[in-house]
Amino acid sequence: MASRCTAGTALLDCRGLSSGWGETQILTNVSLTLAQGETVAILGRNGVSKSTLLSTIAGRATLHAGEIRFNGLDIAGAAAFERARMGIGYVPQEREVFPSLTVMENLTVAARGPSRMLEQVLDLFPRLKERRANLGGQLSGGEQQMLSIGRALMLNPTLLLLDEPMEGLSPLIVEQLVQAIRQLQSAQGLSLVLVEQHARLALRFTDSVIVLDRGSAVYDNVATGTAPDLQQIEDRISVPA
Repeated sequence: MASRCTAGTALLDCRGLSSGWGETQILTNVSLTLAQGETVAILGRNGVSKSTLLSTIAGRATLHAGEIRFNGLDIAGAAAFERARMGIGYVPQEREVFPSLTVMENLTVAARGPSRMLEQVLDLFPRLKERRANLGGQLSGGEQQMLSIGRALMLNPTLLLLDEPMEGLSPLIVEQLVQAIRQLQSAQGLSLVLVEQHARLALRFTDSVIVLDRGSAVYDNVATGTAPDLQQIEDRISVPA
């Protein structure tokens, strides 16, 4: 397991985050620290604020308290587009592809990195290369997920936030995405924060796990530096509301 990094070596350092939407607070006192190349999975049932945590890091949700530092910089007051320019890529659960733009247009509209990034994205997702002239609204759910991830990669990020990328997809597409994400981890050294509901799937990517329930962390082996306990994790996820 990747060791817990200190504040001095952290790519992402979130401390005591309390956040929500407008005046409504739904996330309470959640912390996580991530070094370059590390991955952490945020697990939990539906409605326990997993997506809100990612939205807080991405600059979409309202931060009520706590600190967010990225590459040593305080970004708590930075807008979402500023965080994207700093190197934080965000893949929302809703995918948010542009339905009236082609695959190529969806990708190039977000381009910020080197010109070779488009070629790398198409190599990573050959299906997008095959469908490059199709409109975003003509793609299957799995293809839209590939496009959403590819668009985030066009920003040349150092940190990628993935909100339930496998949700609702066929086992074949899930396996393709698993392999693509593993390739990103090994080839590009991306740091990942992965939101998932299924512990066994998440542990294919990482053994650093935080489980949320009712907006708070109820299991955090990142903080304790211990190996993940699958039974404890699944027990925490299955706790009724």
